[in-house]
Amino acid sequence: MSGDASCLRLLRWSARVLSVLAVGIVLALFVGGGTGGFHLATREWILFGFFPGGVCLGEALAWRWEGWGGVLTVGSLAAFYALHRLWWGYFPHGFAFLTLAGPGFLFLMSSRWRRSLDNAPWP
Repeated sequence: MSGDASCLRLLRWSARVLSVLAVGIVLALFVGGGTGGFHLATREWILFGFFPGGVCLGEALAWRWEGWGGVLTVGSLAAFYALHRLWWGYFPHGFAFLTLAGPGFLFLMSSRWRRSLDNAPWP
């Protein structure tokens, strides 16, 4: 049991450290003018609410509520991809979106693993 607990602790802290890095990168891009001076169309503002807004909020909440924060992070990423595909006809290119939302997946794994060890309902 102690081996499982150690691995779970490692997974949880990996998710936390990576979430700090991901949110830090998003903030650095935001402060550095990566938004193009806020001249965004309505659809772009909506997407901006999901990514980076919902993703970063989910990663912050996951420090306290791993399951719910992970669900918000992954759900926001999914909504971002779905709306982008619906409105522009293609999925966003590159790996940055998935990488920056990656801690959300780790938080979900950690929450699920912890619940299985505690025999508690999920999330």
